[in-house]
Amino acid sequence: MGSKVVSSAAEFFKILRSLQNSESNEPCIYEEDIQILKMNGDRIALVNMCCGNQPIYVCEKAVPKIIEPDDQQIADTSNCSANHDDDEAIASVLQAELGPQPLTIMKARQLLSLYTLSQNANVSAVDNNPALHPLWVRCDMSDPAGTTWFGAETVCVSNKVSGIKLYSVTCKGSSVDKRALITLDELKQEHKKRHHPSSMVIKGSARFSLFGSTVVENTIIESQSNVTVDFKWCHVESILETPPLSSTATLNIKVASGDMRSPMFEMYRELEFIQTLADGLRTGETEWIEPVESVSAVNLTKAYLEELQSTAKTLQDQAPKTAETTKLKSETETPIFNSLLERGDLDFVEQLWVRMRKSVTSYQDIGDCLKLVIEALRYGDIKPWIHRDSSSSLSKLILQSYHQQMDHVSLTGLTPVHMLLEMGLDKMRKDYINYLIGEELTTLNHLCYFLSTDVDLQEQVIRLRKLHHLLEIIVTCSAFLGLPYDRLFLLTQSCLQHYKTNPYDEEHEFKLQIKPALISHFYQKEHPAVWEVEVSSGHGPREVRTSLQLSDRPLVDHVIFETDYPNETVNADSEDPAFFSTMVSCSLVNFA
Repeated sequence: MGSKVVSSAAEFFKILRSLQNSESNEPCIYEEDIQILKMNGDRIALVNMCCGNQPIYVCEKAVPKIIEPDDQQIADTSNCSANHDDDEAIASVLQAELGPQPLTIMKARQLLSLYTLSQNANVSAVDNNPALHPLWVRCDMSDPAGTTWFGAETVCVSNKVSGIKLYSVTCKGSSVDKRALITLDELKQEHKKRHHPSSMVIKGSARFSLFGSTVVENTIIESQSNVTVDFKWCHVESILETPPLSSTATLNIKVASGDMRSPMFEMYRELEFIQTLADGLRTGETEWIEPVESVSAVNLTKAYLEELQSTAKTLQDQAPKTAETTKLKSETETPIFNSLLERGDLDFVEQLWVRMRKSVTSYQDIGDCLKLVIEALRYGDIKPWIHRDSSSSLSKLILQSYHQQMDHVSLTGLTPVHMLLEMGLDKMRKDYINYLIGEELTTLNHLCYFLSTDVDLQEQVIRLRKLHHLLEIIVTCSAFLGLPYDRLFLLTQSCLQHYKTNPYDEEHEFKLQIKPALISHFYQKEHPAVWEVEVSSGHGPREVRTSLQLSDRPLVDHVIFETDYPNETVNADSEDPAFFSTMVSCSLVNFA
Protein backbone atom coordinates (compact mmCIF):
# COMPACT_ATOMS: atom_id res chain seq x y z
CA MET A 1 0.00 0.00 0.00
CA GLY A 2 2.82 2.35 0.95
CA SER A 3 4.68 1.72 -2.29
CA LYS A 4 1.52 2.41 -4.30
CA VAL A 5 1.11 5.80 -2.62
CA VAL A 6 4.77 6.65 -3.21
CA SER A 7 4.39 5.60 -6.83
CA SER A 8 1.32 7.85 -7.21
CA ALA A 9 3.23 10.75 -5.63
CA ALA A 10 6.11 10.22 -8.05
CA GLU A 11 3.73 10.19 -11.02
CA PHE A 12 2.00 13.35 -9.78
CA PHE A 13 5.39 15.01 -9.28
CA LYS A 14 6.41 14.05 -12.82
CA ILE A 15 3.28 15.69 -14.26
CA LEU A 16 3.77 18.90 -12.26
CA ARG A 17 7.48 19.03 -13.11
CA SER A 18 6.69 18.67 -16.83
CA LEU A 19 4.12 21.47 -16.57
CA GLN A 20 6.61 23.64 -14.66
CA ASN A 21 9.33 23.19 -17.30
CA SER A 22 6.95 23.79 -20.21
CA GLU A 23 6.73 27.26 -21.71
CA SER A 24 3.11 26.60 -22.63
CA ASN A 25 0.25 27.44 -20.27
CA GLU A 26 -2.08 24.84 -21.76
CA PRO A 27 -3.96 22.84 -19.09
CA CYS A 28 -2.93 19.28 -18.30
CA ILE A 29 -5.42 16.46 -17.64
CA TYR A 30 -4.81 14.17 -14.66
CA GLU A 31 -6.82 11.00 -13.98
CA GLU A 32 -9.22 11.98 -16.80
CA ASP A 33 -11.42 14.23 -14.66
CA ILE A 34 -8.92 16.69 -13.11
CA GLN A 35 -7.52 19.71 -14.94
CA ILE A 36 -4.21 21.25 -13.81
CA LEU A 37 -3.42 24.80 -14.93
CA LYS A 38 -0.27 26.86 -14.55
CA MET A 39 -0.85 30.57 -13.99
CA ASN A 40 0.33 33.58 -12.01
CA GLY A 41 -1.02 33.83 -8.46
CA ASP A 42 -2.24 37.40 -8.98
CA ARG A 43 -5.02 36.11 -11.24
CA ILE A 44 -6.81 34.75 -8.15
CA ALA A 45 -7.25 37.33 -5.38
CA LEU A 46 -7.29 34.86 -2.49
CA VAL A 47 -4.21 33.01 -3.72
CA ASN A 48 -2.42 36.31 -4.32
CA MET A 49 -2.90 37.23 -0.65
CA CYS A 50 -1.15 34.01 0.41
CA CYS A 51 1.51 33.40 -2.27
CA GLY A 52 1.79 36.71 -4.09
CA ASN A 53 2.42 37.02 -7.81
CA GLN A 54 4.38 33.82 -8.41
CA PRO A 55 3.59 30.89 -10.72
CA ILE A 56 1.16 28.39 -9.19
CA TYR A 57 -0.70 25.21 -10.14
CA VAL A 58 -4.49 25.21 -9.91
CA CYS A 59 -6.39 21.91 -9.82
CA GLU A 60 -10.07 21.84 -10.75
CA LYS A 61 -12.63 19.53 -12.29
CA ALA A 62 -12.16 19.05 -16.03
CA VAL A 63 -15.03 19.55 -18.45
CA PRO A 64 -16.47 16.12 -19.41
CA LYS A 65 -15.41 14.85 -22.81
CA ILE A 66 -17.92 14.83 -25.65
CA ILE A 67 -18.94 11.18 -26.23
CA GLU A 68 -20.43 10.49 -29.65
CA PRO A 69 -22.99 7.72 -30.32
CA ASP A 70 -21.51 4.58 -31.89
CA ASP A 71 -23.26 5.16 -35.20
CA GLN A 72 -21.63 8.60 -35.52
CA GLN A 73 -18.09 7.50 -34.79
CA ILE A 74 -15.84 7.77 -37.81
CA ALA A 75 -13.56 4.87 -38.54
CA ASP A 76 -11.25 6.79 -40.82
CA THR A 77 -8.23 7.65 -38.66
CA SER A 78 -7.32 10.55 -40.95
CA ASN A 79 -10.13 12.53 -39.33
CA CYS A 80 -9.05 11.85 -35.75
CA SER A 81 -6.94 14.96 -35.45
CA ALA A 82 -9.73 17.22 -36.67
CA ASN A 83 -12.25 15.54 -34.35
CA HIS A 84 -9.89 15.96 -31.40
CA ASP A 85 -9.48 19.67 -32.18
CA ASP A 86 -13.27 20.06 -32.36
CA ASP A 87 -13.69 18.33 -29.00
CA GLU A 88 -11.12 20.63 -27.43
CA ALA A 89 -12.85 23.69 -28.85
CA ILE A 90 -16.24 22.54 -27.52
CA ALA A 91 -14.69 21.76 -24.12
CA SER A 92 -13.16 25.24 -24.04
CA VAL A 93 -16.55 26.85 -24.73
CA LEU A 94 -18.22 24.70 -22.07
CA GLN A 95 -15.53 25.63 -19.54
CA ALA A 96 -16.05 29.33 -20.27
CA GLU A 97 -19.83 29.03 -19.86
CA LEU A 98 -19.75 26.88 -16.73
CA GLY A 99 -16.85 28.67 -15.08
CA PRO A 100 -14.24 26.84 -12.99
CA GLN A 101 -15.57 23.67 -11.33
CA PRO A 102 -14.48 22.46 -7.87
CA LEU A 103 -13.33 19.01 -6.75
CA THR A 104 -14.64 17.08 -3.75
CA ILE A 105 -12.96 17.65 -0.39
CA MET A 106 -11.69 14.05 -0.38
CA LYS A 107 -10.08 14.39 -3.83
CA ALA A 108 -8.56 17.75 -2.88
CA ARG A 109 -6.98 16.26 0.27
CA GLN A 110 -5.60 13.40 -1.80
CA LEU A 111 -3.92 15.80 -4.27
CA LEU A 112 -2.37 17.81 -1.43
CA SER A 113 -1.07 14.58 0.14
CA LEU A 114 0.56 13.56 -3.14
CA TYR A 115 2.09 17.03 -3.53
CA THR A 116 3.43 17.03 0.05
CA LEU A 117 4.80 13.49 -0.23
CA SER A 118 6.49 14.26 -3.55
CA GLN A 119 8.40 17.16 -1.94
CA ASN A 120 9.63 15.16 1.07
CA ALA A 121 13.33 14.36 0.66
CA ASN A 122 12.94 11.48 3.12
CA VAL A 123 10.86 9.60 0.55
CA SER A 124 13.74 8.11 -1.42
CA ALA A 125 11.60 7.15 -4.41
CA VAL A 126 10.87 10.79 -5.19
CA ASP A 127 13.27 13.28 -6.70
CA ASN A 128 13.11 16.45 -4.59
CA ASN A 129 15.03 19.06 -6.61
CA PRO A 130 14.12 21.72 -7.39
CA ALA A 131 10.95 22.73 -5.50
CA LEU A 132 7.61 22.73 -7.28
CA HIS A 133 5.39 25.80 -7.62
CA PRO A 134 2.63 26.13 -4.97
CA LEU A 135 -0.43 23.96 -5.57
CA TRP A 136 -4.01 25.21 -5.07
CA VAL A 137 -7.12 23.05 -5.37
CA ARG A 138 -10.68 24.31 -5.79
CA CYS A 139 -13.04 22.64 -3.27
CA ASP A 140 -16.81 22.21 -3.24
CA MET A 141 -17.56 23.26 0.39
CA SER A 142 -18.98 19.82 1.16
CA ASP A 143 -17.27 19.60 4.57
CA PRO A 144 -18.77 21.16 7.75
CA ALA A 145 -16.21 23.99 7.70
CA GLY A 146 -17.24 25.08 4.18
CA THR A 147 -13.78 24.75 2.56
CA THR A 148 -13.44 26.41 -0.85
CA TRP A 149 -9.67 26.10 -1.39
CA PHE A 150 -6.81 23.93 -0.23
CA GLY A 151 -3.28 25.12 -0.90
CA ALA A 152 0.27 23.87 -0.39
CA GLU A 153 3.54 25.79 -0.67
CA THR A 154 7.09 24.55 -0.13
CA VAL A 155 9.32 25.99 2.59
CA CYS A 156 12.96 26.09 1.52
CA VAL A 157 16.16 26.53 3.51
CA SER A 158 19.34 26.92 1.43
CA ASN A 159 17.41 25.88 -1.69
CA LYS A 160 16.39 22.62 -0.03
CA VAL A 161 12.75 21.85 0.77
CA SER A 162 12.46 21.63 4.55
CA GLY A 163 8.69 21.63 4.93
CA ILE A 164 5.28 22.54 3.54
CA LYS A 165 2.80 25.28 4.35
CA LEU A 166 -0.76 24.00 4.06
CA TYR A 167 -3.57 26.50 3.50
CA SER A 168 -7.30 26.08 3.92
CA VAL A 169 -9.86 28.68 2.86
CA THR A 170 -13.33 28.49 4.40
CA CYS A 171 -16.26 30.70 3.44
CA LYS A 172 -19.72 31.72 4.62
CA GLY A 173 -22.53 33.29 2.63
CA SER A 174 -23.37 36.96 3.12
CA SER A 175 -25.02 38.06 6.33
CA VAL A 176 -26.08 41.35 7.89
CA ASP A 177 -25.78 39.91 11.39
CA LYS A 178 -22.48 41.16 12.83
CA ARG A 179 -22.94 38.86 15.82
CA ALA A 180 -22.34 35.94 13.47
CA LEU A 181 -18.84 37.23 12.64
CA ILE A 182 -15.81 35.85 14.41
CA THR A 183 -14.32 38.26 16.97
CA LEU A 184 -10.71 39.41 17.00
CA ASP A 185 -10.01 37.39 20.15
CA GLU A 186 -11.48 34.26 18.57
CA LEU A 187 -9.27 34.78 15.51
CA LYS A 188 -6.22 35.01 17.74
CA GLN A 189 -7.22 31.77 19.45
CA GLU A 190 -7.59 30.05 16.08
CA HIS A 191 -4.03 31.08 15.26
CA LYS A 192 -2.71 29.89 18.63
CA LYS A 193 -4.31 26.46 18.18
CA ARG A 194 -2.17 25.80 15.11
CA HIS A 195 1.08 27.54 15.92
CA HIS A 196 1.60 28.15 19.68
CA PRO A 197 3.41 31.47 19.03
CA SER A 198 5.44 33.38 21.60
CA SER A 199 4.30 36.64 19.99
CA MET A 200 1.84 37.69 17.31
CA VAL A 201 1.56 40.61 14.88
CA ILE A 202 -1.90 41.86 13.94
CA LYS A 203 -2.34 43.87 10.73
CA GLY A 204 -5.39 45.33 9.09
CA SER A 205 -6.21 46.21 5.50
CA ALA A 206 -9.29 47.51 3.73
CA ARG A 207 -10.45 48.58 0.30
CA PHE A 208 -13.01 51.32 -0.30
CA SER A 209 -14.56 52.31 -3.61
CA LEU A 210 -14.28 56.06 -4.22
CA PHE A 211 -15.50 56.36 -7.79
CA GLY A 212 -17.12 53.97 -10.22
CA SER A 213 -20.49 52.25 -10.42
CA THR A 214 -23.34 54.11 -8.77
CA VAL A 215 -26.58 52.96 -7.18
CA VAL A 216 -29.82 54.66 -8.26
CA GLU A 217 -33.06 53.38 -6.73
CA ASN A 218 -31.42 50.06 -5.77
CA THR A 219 -30.16 49.54 -9.32
CA ILE A 220 -26.44 49.42 -10.06
CA ILE A 221 -25.37 51.62 -12.97
CA GLU A 222 -22.11 50.00 -14.05
CA SER A 223 -19.09 52.11 -14.92
CA GLN A 224 -15.89 51.01 -16.64
CA SER A 225 -14.03 53.59 -14.57
CA ASN A 226 -13.13 52.63 -11.04
CA VAL A 227 -11.05 54.33 -8.36
CA THR A 228 -10.47 52.40 -5.13
CA VAL A 229 -8.19 52.97 -2.18
CA ASP A 230 -6.28 50.30 -0.25
CA PHE A 231 -5.40 50.90 3.40
CA LYS A 232 -2.86 49.02 5.51
CA TRP A 233 -2.31 49.54 9.23
CA CYS A 234 -1.05 47.82 12.38
CA HIS A 235 -2.55 47.33 15.83
CA VAL A 236 -6.09 46.34 14.85
CA GLU A 237 -8.43 46.66 17.82
CA SER A 238 -11.77 45.41 16.47
CA ILE A 239 -13.41 43.74 13.48
CA LEU A 240 -14.49 46.21 10.76
CA GLU A 241 -12.78 49.18 12.41
CA THR A 242 -12.27 52.27 10.23
CA PRO A 243 -8.69 52.59 8.96
CA PRO A 244 -6.84 55.13 11.13
CA LEU A 245 -5.31 58.27 9.61
CA SER A 246 -1.89 56.75 10.31
CA SER A 247 -2.58 54.04 7.69
CA THR A 248 -0.68 53.82 4.45
CA ALA A 249 -3.10 54.46 1.57
CA THR A 250 -2.76 53.63 -2.11
CA LEU A 251 -5.16 54.71 -4.83
CA ASN A 252 -5.92 52.18 -7.57
CA ILE A 253 -7.01 54.18 -10.60
CA LYS A 254 -8.65 52.62 -13.65
CA VAL A 255 -10.40 55.10 -15.90
CA ALA A 256 -12.20 54.39 -19.16
CA SER A 257 -12.54 57.13 -21.75
CA GLY A 258 -16.05 58.12 -22.77
CA ASP A 259 -17.77 58.31 -19.38
CA MET A 260 -20.54 60.89 -19.80
CA ARG A 261 -19.93 62.13 -16.24
CA SER A 262 -16.40 63.15 -17.14
CA PRO A 263 -15.48 66.77 -17.90
CA MET A 264 -13.49 65.25 -20.77
CA PHE A 265 -16.54 63.83 -22.53
CA GLU A 266 -16.74 66.46 -25.28
CA MET A 267 -13.03 66.09 -25.99
CA TYR A 268 -13.58 62.32 -26.10
CA ARG A 269 -16.19 62.82 -28.84
CA GLU A 270 -13.69 64.95 -30.72
CA LEU A 271 -11.08 62.21 -30.36
CA GLU A 272 -13.58 59.62 -31.58
CA PHE A 273 -14.02 61.61 -34.79
CA ILE A 274 -10.25 61.62 -35.24
CA GLN A 275 -10.28 57.84 -34.75
CA THR A 276 -13.05 57.56 -37.34
CA LEU A 277 -10.90 59.40 -39.89
CA ALA A 278 -7.85 57.28 -39.04
CA ASP A 279 -9.86 54.06 -39.41
CA GLY A 280 -11.13 55.30 -42.76
CA LEU A 281 -7.59 55.87 -44.00
CA ARG A 282 -6.54 52.42 -42.80
CA THR A 283 -9.50 50.38 -44.07
CA GLY A 284 -10.95 52.52 -46.84
CA GLU A 285 -14.35 52.43 -45.13
CA THR A 286 -15.78 54.99 -42.71
CA GLU A 287 -18.72 54.83 -40.34
CA TRP A 288 -19.61 58.50 -40.02
CA ILE A 289 -20.71 59.82 -36.65
CA GLU A 290 -24.10 61.55 -36.42
CA PRO A 291 -23.41 65.28 -37.06
CA VAL A 292 -23.86 67.70 -34.17
CA GLU A 293 -24.63 70.67 -36.46
CA SER A 294 -27.84 70.83 -38.49
CA VAL A 295 -26.20 73.12 -41.10
CA SER A 296 -24.17 71.27 -43.75
CA ALA A 297 -20.38 71.28 -43.59
CA VAL A 298 -20.10 73.15 -46.89
CA ASN A 299 -22.50 75.91 -45.79
CA LEU A 300 -20.70 76.28 -42.45
CA THR A 301 -17.39 76.63 -44.26
CA LYS A 302 -18.82 79.18 -46.73
CA ALA A 303 -20.26 81.24 -43.90
CA TYR A 304 -16.93 81.18 -42.05
CA LEU A 305 -14.97 82.30 -45.12
CA GLU A 306 -17.47 85.07 -45.86
CA GLU A 307 -17.17 86.26 -42.28
CA LEU A 308 -13.39 86.46 -42.62
CA GLN A 309 -13.63 88.31 -45.91
CA SER A 310 -16.02 90.88 -44.45
CA THR A 311 -13.75 91.74 -41.54
CA ALA A 312 -10.63 93.84 -41.55
CA LYS A 313 -7.58 92.09 -43.02
CA THR A 314 -5.32 92.82 -40.11
CA LEU A 315 -3.97 90.17 -37.74
CA GLN A 316 -5.42 92.05 -34.79
CA ASP A 317 -8.94 91.71 -36.16
CA GLN A 318 -8.56 88.12 -37.30
CA ALA A 319 -7.03 86.59 -34.18
CA PRO A 320 -9.71 86.96 -31.46
CA LYS A 321 -12.32 84.65 -32.98
CA THR A 322 -12.90 82.74 -29.81
CA ALA A 323 -16.41 83.92 -29.02
CA GLU A 324 -18.03 81.95 -31.83
CA THR A 325 -15.99 78.85 -31.05
CA THR A 326 -17.12 79.06 -27.46
CA LYS A 327 -20.71 79.35 -28.67
CA LEU A 328 -20.28 76.28 -30.87
CA LYS A 329 -19.00 74.19 -27.97
CA SER A 330 -20.93 75.41 -24.98
CA GLU A 331 -24.16 73.66 -25.91
CA THR A 332 -22.74 70.19 -25.31
CA GLU A 333 -19.74 70.52 -23.05
CA THR A 334 -19.85 69.89 -19.32
CA PRO A 335 -19.49 73.28 -17.55
CA ILE A 336 -16.88 72.05 -15.06
CA PHE A 337 -13.29 72.61 -16.20
CA ASN A 338 -14.29 74.47 -19.40
CA SER A 339 -11.94 77.29 -18.49
CA LEU A 340 -9.05 74.81 -18.31
CA LEU A 341 -9.82 72.46 -21.19
CA GLU A 342 -11.12 75.02 -23.69
CA ARG A 343 -8.60 77.28 -25.36
CA GLY A 344 -9.21 80.88 -26.26
CA ASP A 345 -6.53 81.10 -28.97
CA LEU A 346 -7.90 78.85 -31.74
CA ASP A 347 -6.38 79.82 -35.07
CA PHE A 348 -8.05 79.63 -38.50
CA VAL A 349 -7.32 75.93 -39.10
CA GLU A 350 -8.50 74.97 -35.63
CA GLN A 351 -11.75 76.89 -35.97
CA LEU A 352 -12.29 75.29 -39.37
CA TRP A 353 -11.74 71.87 -37.75
CA VAL A 354 -14.31 72.69 -35.03
CA ARG A 355 -16.94 73.34 -37.69
CA MET A 356 -16.07 70.44 -39.97
CA ARG A 357 -15.78 67.72 -37.33
CA LYS A 358 -19.32 68.53 -36.14
CA SER A 359 -20.89 68.55 -39.59
CA VAL A 360 -19.12 66.35 -42.19
CA THR A 361 -20.90 63.14 -43.11
CA SER A 362 -18.95 61.99 -46.19
CA TYR A 363 -15.66 62.12 -48.04
CA GLN A 364 -17.35 64.49 -50.49
CA ASP A 365 -18.08 66.97 -47.66
CA ILE A 366 -14.42 67.07 -46.66
CA GLY A 367 -13.19 67.56 -50.23
CA ASP A 368 -15.75 70.32 -50.98
CA CYS A 369 -14.92 72.24 -47.78
CA LEU A 370 -11.16 72.11 -48.34
CA LYS A 371 -11.63 73.12 -51.99
CA LEU A 372 -13.47 76.26 -50.89
CA VAL A 373 -10.70 77.12 -48.43
CA ILE A 374 -7.82 76.50 -50.86
CA GLU A 375 -9.51 78.60 -53.58
CA ALA A 376 -10.02 81.46 -51.11
CA LEU A 377 -6.33 81.27 -50.19
CA ARG A 378 -5.17 81.05 -53.80
CA TYR A 379 -7.17 84.13 -54.87
CA GLY A 380 -6.16 86.10 -51.79
CA ASP A 381 -9.71 86.38 -50.47
CA ILE A 382 -8.49 85.55 -46.98
CA LYS A 383 -5.16 85.86 -45.17
CA PRO A 384 -5.87 83.93 -42.01
CA TRP A 385 -3.79 83.78 -38.87
CA ILE A 386 -2.32 80.44 -37.76
CA HIS A 387 -0.07 79.30 -34.92
CA ARG A 388 3.62 79.44 -35.72
CA ASP A 389 4.14 75.77 -34.78
CA SER A 390 1.20 74.37 -36.78
CA SER A 391 2.27 71.31 -38.75
CA SER A 392 -0.75 70.29 -40.84
CA SER A 393 -0.71 70.35 -44.64
CA LEU A 394 -3.35 73.09 -44.70
CA SER A 395 -1.26 75.24 -42.33
CA LYS A 396 1.69 74.92 -44.70
CA LEU A 397 -0.49 76.01 -47.62
CA ILE A 398 -1.61 79.05 -45.61
CA LEU A 399 2.03 79.99 -44.95
CA GLN A 400 2.74 79.65 -48.67
CA SER A 401 -0.29 81.82 -49.50
CA TYR A 402 1.33 84.71 -47.63
CA HIS A 403 3.92 84.75 -50.44
CA GLN A 404 1.54 83.82 -53.29
CA GLN A 405 3.50 80.56 -53.87
CA MET A 406 1.01 77.82 -53.02
CA ASP A 407 1.70 74.22 -54.07
CA HIS A 408 -0.93 72.47 -56.15
CA VAL A 409 -3.03 70.06 -54.07
CA SER A 410 -5.10 67.37 -55.76
CA LEU A 411 -8.17 66.85 -53.56
CA THR A 412 -8.82 63.33 -54.83
CA GLY A 413 -8.89 59.93 -53.19
CA LEU A 414 -8.07 59.97 -49.48
CA THR A 415 -6.03 63.19 -49.57
CA PRO A 416 -8.83 65.36 -48.06
CA VAL A 417 -9.28 62.86 -45.19
CA HIS A 418 -5.54 62.87 -44.63
CA MET A 419 -5.54 66.69 -44.45
CA LEU A 420 -8.53 66.84 -42.09
CA LEU A 421 -6.97 64.24 -39.79
CA GLU A 422 -3.79 66.31 -39.59
CA MET A 423 -5.86 69.36 -38.65
CA GLY A 424 -7.57 67.47 -35.82
CA LEU A 425 -4.35 65.97 -34.48
CA ASP A 426 -2.69 69.39 -34.49
CA LYS A 427 -5.61 71.03 -32.68
CA MET A 428 -6.08 68.36 -30.00
CA ARG A 429 -2.36 68.16 -29.22
CA LYS A 430 -2.45 71.88 -28.47
CA ASP A 431 -5.56 71.36 -26.29
CA TYR A 432 -3.73 68.81 -24.16
CA ILE A 433 -0.55 70.89 -23.98
CA ASN A 434 -2.63 73.87 -22.88
CA TYR A 435 -4.00 71.96 -19.88
CA LEU A 436 -0.89 70.05 -18.83
CA ILE A 437 1.50 72.97 -19.18
CA GLY A 438 -1.03 75.49 -17.86
CA GLU A 439 -1.52 73.42 -14.70
CA GLU A 440 2.26 72.93 -14.45
CA LEU A 441 1.88 69.17 -14.42
CA THR A 442 4.72 68.54 -16.87
CA THR A 443 7.03 70.19 -19.41
CA LEU A 444 7.24 70.09 -23.19
CA ASN A 445 10.37 67.93 -22.95
CA HIS A 446 8.38 65.22 -21.19
CA LEU A 447 5.69 65.40 -23.88
CA CYS A 448 8.00 64.98 -26.90
CA TYR A 449 7.05 61.33 -27.42
CA PHE A 450 3.33 62.16 -27.51
CA LEU A 451 3.66 65.24 -29.73
CA SER A 452 6.03 63.86 -32.36
CA THR A 453 4.93 64.25 -35.98
CA ASP A 454 7.86 62.18 -37.27
CA VAL A 455 5.81 58.96 -37.02
CA ASP A 456 2.95 58.00 -39.36
CA LEU A 457 -0.57 59.30 -38.79
CA GLN A 458 -1.87 56.04 -37.33
CA GLU A 459 0.84 56.07 -34.67
CA GLN A 460 0.15 59.76 -34.00
CA VAL A 461 -3.50 58.86 -33.30
CA ILE A 462 -2.43 56.09 -30.89
CA ARG A 463 -0.17 58.50 -29.00
CA LEU A 464 -2.94 61.10 -28.91
CA ARG A 465 -5.28 58.50 -27.38
CA LYS A 466 -2.65 57.80 -24.73
CA LEU A 467 -2.43 61.50 -23.94
CA HIS A 468 -6.22 61.74 -23.77
CA HIS A 469 -6.40 58.77 -21.40
CA LEU A 470 -3.79 60.43 -19.21
CA LEU A 471 -5.96 63.54 -19.00
CA GLU A 472 -9.06 61.45 -18.23
CA ILE A 473 -7.17 60.01 -15.25
CA ILE A 474 -5.84 63.36 -14.03
CA VAL A 475 -9.15 65.20 -14.43
CA THR A 476 -11.07 62.40 -12.69
CA CYS A 477 -8.73 62.56 -9.70
CA SER A 478 -8.87 66.35 -9.66
CA ALA A 479 -12.60 66.90 -10.27
CA PHE A 480 -14.09 64.05 -8.25
CA LEU A 481 -11.46 63.37 -5.59
CA GLY A 482 -10.02 66.87 -5.21
CA LEU A 483 -6.42 65.65 -5.02
CA PRO A 484 -3.84 68.39 -4.41
CA TYR A 485 -1.27 69.57 -6.93
CA ASP A 486 1.67 67.48 -5.66
CA ARG A 487 -0.30 64.20 -6.02
CA LEU A 488 -1.59 65.17 -9.48
CA PHE A 489 1.94 66.07 -10.56
CA LEU A 490 3.28 62.70 -9.38
CA LEU A 491 0.41 60.85 -11.07
CA THR A 492 1.02 62.71 -14.33
CA GLN A 493 4.70 61.71 -14.35
CA SER A 494 3.76 58.10 -13.62
CA CYS A 495 1.24 57.99 -16.49
CA LEU A 496 3.62 59.67 -18.94
CA GLN A 497 6.39 57.22 -18.08
CA HIS A 498 4.06 54.23 -18.38
CA TYR A 499 2.69 55.19 -21.79
CA LYS A 500 6.12 55.87 -23.30
CA THR A 501 6.86 52.15 -23.16
CA ASN A 502 3.47 50.42 -22.94
CA PRO A 503 0.52 50.06 -25.35
CA TYR A 504 -2.78 51.88 -24.84
CA ASP A 505 -4.75 49.99 -22.20
CA GLU A 506 -7.80 51.28 -20.32
CA GLU A 507 -7.71 48.19 -18.09
CA HIS A 508 -4.33 49.17 -16.63
CA GLU A 509 -4.56 50.19 -12.99
CA PHE A 510 -2.35 53.13 -12.00
CA LYS A 511 -1.15 53.32 -8.39
CA LEU A 512 -0.71 56.48 -6.32
CA GLN A 513 0.36 56.81 -2.69
CA ILE A 514 -1.66 59.37 -0.73
CA LYS A 515 -2.28 60.44 2.85
CA PRO A 516 -5.60 59.12 4.23
CA ALA A 517 -6.53 62.61 5.47
CA LEU A 518 -6.87 63.75 1.82
CA ILE A 519 -9.83 61.44 1.25
CA SER A 520 -11.11 60.90 4.79
CA HIS A 521 -14.47 62.48 3.93
CA PHE A 522 -14.95 59.82 1.22
CA TYR A 523 -14.38 56.67 3.26
CA GLN A 524 -14.92 57.31 6.97
CA LYS A 525 -18.72 57.09 6.71
CA GLU A 526 -18.77 54.43 3.99
CA HIS A 527 -18.76 50.64 4.11
CA PRO A 528 -15.62 48.90 2.83
CA ALA A 529 -15.74 46.68 -0.24
CA VAL A 530 -13.18 44.42 1.46
CA TRP A 531 -11.93 44.46 5.06
CA GLU A 532 -9.21 42.12 6.32
CA VAL A 533 -7.38 41.38 9.55
CA GLU A 534 -4.30 39.14 9.63
CA VAL A 535 -2.66 37.46 12.62
CA SER A 536 0.91 36.31 11.93
CA SER A 537 3.85 34.81 13.76
CA GLY A 538 7.28 33.50 12.83
CA HIS A 539 9.77 35.03 10.43
CA GLY A 540 10.91 34.69 6.85
CA PRO A 541 9.83 31.50 5.03
CA ARG A 542 8.53 30.08 8.33
CA GLU A 543 6.06 32.92 8.85
CA VAL A 544 2.49 31.64 9.25
CA ARG A 545 -0.73 33.61 9.06
CA THR A 546 -4.41 33.34 9.90
CA SER A 547 -6.66 35.93 8.26
CA LEU A 548 -10.29 36.95 8.01
CA GLN A 549 -11.69 38.80 4.99
CA LEU A 550 -15.10 40.43 4.94
CA SER A 551 -16.30 41.50 1.50
CA ASP A 552 -19.43 42.81 -0.17
CA ARG A 553 -19.03 40.20 -2.92
CA PRO A 554 -17.83 36.58 -2.82
CA LEU A 555 -14.06 36.15 -3.11
CA VAL A 556 -14.58 32.68 -4.60
CA ASP A 557 -16.04 32.13 -8.06
CA HIS A 558 -16.52 28.34 -8.24
CA VAL A 559 -19.31 27.83 -5.67
CA ILE A 560 -22.74 29.37 -5.07
CA PHE A 561 -23.20 30.90 -1.63
CA GLU A 562 -26.32 31.05 0.46
CA THR A 563 -27.33 34.52 1.58
CA ASP A 564 -29.84 35.99 4.00
CA TYR A 565 -29.69 39.37 2.26
CA PRO A 566 -31.41 39.85 -1.11
CA ASN A 567 -29.14 42.59 -2.46
CA GLU A 568 -25.71 41.66 -1.19
CA THR A 569 -23.94 43.84 -3.73
CA VAL A 570 -26.05 46.94 -3.08
CA ASN A 571 -24.78 48.22 0.24
CA ALA A 572 -24.69 51.92 -0.44
CA ASP A 573 -28.03 52.77 1.16
CA SER A 574 -27.94 50.18 3.94
CA GLU A 575 -27.01 50.97 7.54
CA ASP A 576 -26.25 47.27 8.08
CA PRO A 577 -24.24 46.06 5.09
CA ALA A 578 -24.06 42.39 4.14
CA PHE A 579 -20.63 40.77 4.17
CA PHE A 580 -19.30 37.47 2.86
CA SER A 581 -16.89 35.96 5.36
CA THR A 582 -13.68 34.26 4.19
CA MET A 583 -11.11 32.77 6.57
CA VAL A 584 -7.63 31.64 5.52
CA SER A 585 -5.75 29.33 7.88
CA CYS A 586 -2.17 28.14 7.52
CA SER A 587 -0.32 25.16 9.01
CA LEU A 588 3.41 24.46 8.86
CA VAL A 589 4.55 20.86 8.35
CA ASN A 590 8.28 20.24 8.91
CA PHE A 591 10.03 17.32 7.25
CA ALA A 592 12.02 15.38 9.83
